[in-house]
Amino acid sequence: MAIMINLDVVMAQRKKGLSELAKDVDITLANLSILKNNKAKAIRFSTLEAICKTLDCQPGDILIYVPDKEDSDGEE
Repeated sequence: MAIMINLDVVMAQRKKGLSELAKDVDITLANLSILKNNKAKAIRFSTLEAICKTLDCQPGDILIYVPDKEDSDGEE
């Protein structure tokens, strides 16, 4: 997957636990865990906005682009 979710790092920097963030963002613990563990296929902008507001960060702090190995081989 080319887009990675760096949520666990930002949470650790802000000293915010999973349960606390889930409550603050009003998202289920299960769905937040899916995001945190890079298992999500999509994220709603409203959810991303609530996470960024709660953690006082930018979307780029949470979402990072990592090229797939196939993309970086130089083959077209």
